[in-house]
Amino acid sequence: MFDTPNTPSGGRRRGGVFRVAPLSGETTSSLLCRLAASYGLQTKALRSCWQWRNYPPAHEGGGARADAEVLLNTAGQEVLTELCGVGQDVLARALPSWGREDAKLPTGQDGAPAAAWRIGGAVAGPVAFGCRLCAARRTGTAVRVVRYTPPWSRVCVRHGRWQPDADANQPLEYLDVRHLPEVTAAQRRWAGVARRAVRAGAEPERVFALAQAVVARWWEKALHWERETIWPRRLHQVAGGDAGDDLERWRIVGRDAVVFPEVVAVADALLDPAMAQLVWRDSGAGRPRALPADGMFCRRLGERVGRQWLGPLAATDYGGPLTSWMGAVIRLRRGAGGPPGYDNDPWWLRQEHQSATMAGQLRVLGKEKKAPGSGRMWRAAVPAEQRTLITRTIESAEEQLLQLRGVQTGPTADVARQLLRTLRHSAGLIENAWKRTALAAANAGVPLEEVAQWTGMSADALRKVLTAGQADDAG
Repeated sequence: MFDTPNTPSGGRRRGGVFRVAPLSGETTSSLLCRLAASYGLQTKALRSCWQWRNYPPAHEGGGARADAEVLLNTAGQEVLTELCGVGQDVLARALPSWGREDAKLPTGQDGAPAAAWRIGGAVAGPVAFGCRLCAARRTGTAVRVVRYTPPWSRVCVRHGRWQPDADANQPLEYLDVRHLPEVTAAQRRWAGVARRAVRAGAEPERVFALAQAVVARWWEKALHWERETIWPRRLHQVAGGDAGDDLERWRIVGRDAVVFPEVVAVADALLDPAMAQLVWRDSGAGRPRALPADGMFCRRLGERVGRQWLGPLAATDYGGPLTSWMGAVIRLRRGAGGPPGYDNDPWWLRQEHQSATMAGQLRVLGKEKKAPGSGRMWRAAVPAEQRTLITRTIESAEEQLLQLRGVQTGPTADVARQLLRTLRHSAGLIENAWKRTALAAANAGVPLEEVAQWTGMSADALRKVLTAGQADDAG
């Protein structure tokens, strides 16, 4: 075996008796866990070989993070090298965190073996679970593995498993995609898309992030798309056949796997010069005009993702990452983008357009479940018809406001008249929406005093408004 530096006898450390090689892209923390298992030790016992400068990162509310990472100083690296029984060159090639410096760690060859905890995503990129079956095949032991894995390489092709992010506080290490060959095919297809991006002078990571943001936005809206049948089928598949009453959680956990084929298809489409030409033609080319709802680009994009009906919905989704990309393409064609910058960079993804992570969404869902009067209680208590009516009212108000962009030319009196009419109509729709929302919240069991605080009114004033509104509806 080996003696640790902290043994009561003061014995010196001796090299390990097993050879435990790292897996490609593995976190050092994951390797330590596998190393401890090889020696039949608790991981905490093995950690006594190093002096730790901080505590392991934990999830909000407790619980160790699977994406925890370990940084080692030079002496600490030597200890790990001896225990693993492999050369430092092997560890340096396989462990992305190897050699990363940290201010908490002492430097110099004569320093004590020291280690510091970090969160993997902040060290070397996205962290995901590895395939236990592949690990067992390679090491002979079926233990958990955590690796740095980009979002376009999450499918274990050999075993048909999708490896989700490891930064979320959820127990699933994989999703079964054996019956979804299009997901595996998309991963194979991505290699060609990435090469096309490089040839076009774009970074594949940025192209993928933009495509993922576009599709994630569709995913959120797809609950209201009656013609969408592909994603529900896939989601139930990854949920083991039926998401059941846990649909909200499965929509979060399964999203990246379910929409992956469409993400690759959208990335491929956005890199296609012919698609950029369609955007240019839709914009009027040399005679600028507003992008039409039945434009050729969005129609063709819908066809490329297997949804011929999607075009008008994508075209009228203003203010999202897709329209931002289209705007940048048009500005570049017209030479109106100014100096190089995000305004004329098609692959620039604004922070507000970035797709929500699984970890973030699960945290929100957990808070909703705990909080009285929460969004989850809202969805459970408010009838679907009423929720739909409120949603449509808000969308109508949004559409009216967006139409203001097209009425700012012409005689001053006509423009002012049209602007005021549209604003008055939008204000009426918004007022209708907030009244219906307040009434639904009150009917769902939220105290009227609390609803009144949200609206900035007194409880008595709100009661009169809601009562009058109910009377008007009845009339």
